[in-house]
Amino acid sequence: MSSADPLIIFDTTLRDGEQSPGASMNAEEKLRIARALEKMKVDVIEAGFPIASPGDFESVKAVAETVKESVVCGLARALPKDIEAAGAALKPAARGRIHTFIATSPIHMEKKLRMSPDQVVEQAVQAVKWARQHTDDVEFSPEDAGRSEPDFLCRILEAVIDAGATTLNIPDTVGYNLPHQFGALIGDLIERIPNSDKAIFSVHCHNDLGLAVGNSLSAVLNGARQVECTINGLGERAGNASLEEVVMAVRTRQDLFSCDTRLDTTQIVPCSKLVSSITGFPVQPNKAVVGSNAFAHESGIHQDGVLKQRETYEIMRAEDVGWTANKMVMGKHSGRSALKSRLHDLGFDFETQEELNDAFARFKDLADKKHEIYDDDLLALVNDSTQSAGDERYRLVSVKVCSETGETPQAEVVMMVDGEEKSAGASGAGPVDAVFGAIESLVQSQAKLDLYSVNSITEGTDAQGEVTVRLDKDGVMINGQGSDTDIVIASAKSYIHALNRVSEPLEQRAHPQL
Repeated sequence: MSSADPLIIFDTTLRDGEQSPGASMNAEEKLRIARALEKMKVDVIEAGFPIASPGDFESVKAVAETVKESVVCGLARALPKDIEAAGAALKPAARGRIHTFIATSPIHMEKKLRMSPDQVVEQAVQAVKWARQHTDDVEFSPEDAGRSEPDFLCRILEAVIDAGATTLNIPDTVGYNLPHQFGALIGDLIERIPNSDKAIFSVHCHNDLGLAVGNSLSAVLNGARQVECTINGLGERAGNASLEEVVMAVRTRQDLFSCDTRLDTTQIVPCSKLVSSITGFPVQPNKAVVGSNAFAHESGIHQDGVLKQRETYEIMRAEDVGWTANKMVMGKHSGRSALKSRLHDLGFDFETQEELNDAFARFKDLADKKHEIYDDDLLALVNDSTQSAGDERYRLVSVKVCSETGETPQAEVVMMVDGEEKSAGASGAGPVDAVFGAIESLVQSQAKLDLYSVNSITEGTDAQGEVTVRLDKDGVMINGQGSDTDIVIASAKSYIHALNRVSEPLEQRAHPQL
């Protein structure tokens, strides 16, 4: 890293990213992502919204207990109960931050809060003071700042700095701003607020117009020194600013930026793959930095240029962001220690010997089917292991399908349902449709299949397929994933994984937008 000013990277994948429909994560999955973010040297990890549900509270607390190198942050509305919950969840943290917010745009104050501007300022100041009782690291966000009156922003931000806020986060909540406009707003606030030197200015941009990264970078050029972002740009609606794009833009264009991050950028691609596999949101091939085609060259002219001098068509080195050959020399004769060691390198550690034994058994089964085992195969294997761990209502025992030209496909499925083995058959438009029909006849979930997606985990005709399904159950979107060298079996696994998540107690969450 250069000697430039530090640019703080605030990752909100576990909070704002999780608000993508179907992207909810359990506590174990959140911990895996938190460890990967810490390994990447992310400065601040926003672990969740503790007041939203007991599950969110416990997840934030678990991250606070586990992460030691990064600041762990909890979100809270400008309400005493929210701030108390955040303070309690963050108590075990080596370094904890409370991020409190209140809306400041005219439409939000009038229509949503039904509060006067004076009342909003008073509430914001009080919230910061409450938060300071739990930690010296307090962040304040004026929600919908992108549509707020600049004069009012100056007034409320000056007041919360005096109350003890150390970071001021300016959100473009609805992705409405353009880069030149948003950058100018940040520069104007820093210049006009008398005590602006006592706080770090931050930005949190949404991607509704595809401008989240552009707006964030414009803000940095105008004095912001923290960017809130997510892995793969995950987030509700069109998502948030993409961490990998912000970090690599600043790192690549040091001729323009007087700041840089402390991130270990070689961890970007592994972290991207982990988040994608856990959420079931595949990364588009042409996605900047982390897409599978990000460093691919098909044009003969480009290939010739890169072979002669990489910089002719590549502004970054693939290795610098974590792209590797992605191949490990392991097979059916490899032992537990080798598997455990490689998964540790990939950011996954087993908590019990039973977990290792289960993963090793799956690894041996996979080695019998595939000649070469790749890192992505191992990550998929671990996901299958964690999905099948614990008390599940449903578990796949076996699948049998019959599909031939001119005949209606048939499927027979055997499952464990609440500890009892049951079987059913069904026909369908195709083998997968028939399998899903047989499963539904056993579980009677009445969930609607909203998405079905198949991706090849690695190359080759013996590659594992990873299937993602999204079920709509009473308006709640739940994702499920499954992988296997047989797409039909992978499909059954993904559907059952989603059904197990649907069957978990669903708590209504009051997740806010920023």
